[in-house]
Amino acid sequence: MNCVFKGVIPRLRGGVAGQALVRVFCSAVDGAVVPPVDCDVTVEQAVCLWTQHFQKNGVSEPLSSSRYIIAHVLGKKTLDSGERRSLRGRLTEEQRHIVWKLCSKRLTRMPVQYVIEEWDFRDLTLKMRPPVFIPRPETEELVSLVLEHIQAKQSIRFQPVLRCLEVGCGSGAISLSLLHSIPQLKAIALDQSQEAVCLTKENASRLGLHDRLNVYHVDIMKDVIMRDCSFVDVLVSNPPYLFTHDMESLQEEIVRFEDHSALDGGSDGLSVIRQILALAPKILKEEGRVYLEVDPRHPPMLKHLVEKSALGLQYLETHCDLTNRPRFCILQRRR
Repeated sequence: MNCVFKGVIPRLRGGVAGQALVRVFCSAVDGAVVPPVDCDVTVEQAVCLWTQHFQKNGVSEPLSSSRYIIAHVLGKKTLDSGERRSLRGRLTEEQRHIVWKLCSKRLTRMPVQYVIEEWDFRDLTLKMRPPVFIPRPETEELVSLVLEHIQAKQSIRFQPVLRCLEVGCGSGAISLSLLHSIPQLKAIALDQSQEAVCLTKENASRLGLHDRLNVYHVDIMKDVIMRDCSFVDVLVSNPPYLFTHDMESLQEEIVRFEDHSALDGGSDGLSVIRQILALAPKILKEEGRVYLEVDPRHPPMLKHLVEKSALGLQYLETHCDLTNRPRFCILQRRR
């Protein structure tokens, strides 16, 4: 989560409420926080105190964590630092207890997305549950690349129905974003995790997109791919692509709460990607495309792999993410 909030939260001034809350924090044991009883605090004070407490306990992104959680409790997406009046508003007793409950979860290093049980991806709000992989901002760029291709294809010739296959759907972020943007699209989503399959179905139903999405519990490393997955225009995937030795340097939030099988791509990060490339020519329509999110070290490796093999694919191009790292690979089925 790479979020920056503008504006400065003022330091908490002295007073009965501030002193009471400080005593609550000082009485914490092993990061646990006793819920306040008679602590009358403003939104601004609560953000400040929880930011300090997160910092003290080594929680990453302490300010954005406290702001997201408190905004969620208030029924908002974010806290706008420009809305001084709302920041000076006081939390109700019920809100204080919910804030304490959720922030205490964050103290265990549970990611904010799991704490508030939802997250925005492009223009959709998706339900989130551990251990299902949390979609990152880079993946929004992957969706944009696929949308550009499909929209260009539609402008060239009329396509009444387009079909897309997503491998490793997680929360359903990619498939559901594509379906939301393209009414003519139908999608198939696969995941080796039953939890991911259930969450994708739940998100599809909540968004009213379930009638155009088929979700299957399938592990492409072991299972036979069903006929329903054939003759698709696009295969898209944000597969496990981390090198196994890189798993040791992951944040504690990821290590403790997210599904490692959605991250670990084997010794060279390509174990699942190789299987996707072997599958692609068998299920893609003529000139159908593959869109992959990969590790920045992968594009030259994938280009070499495709050029030196008889996979039936052509490596088209590499795209960089917003930080200028080579992140996305586009391939096409050969005629």
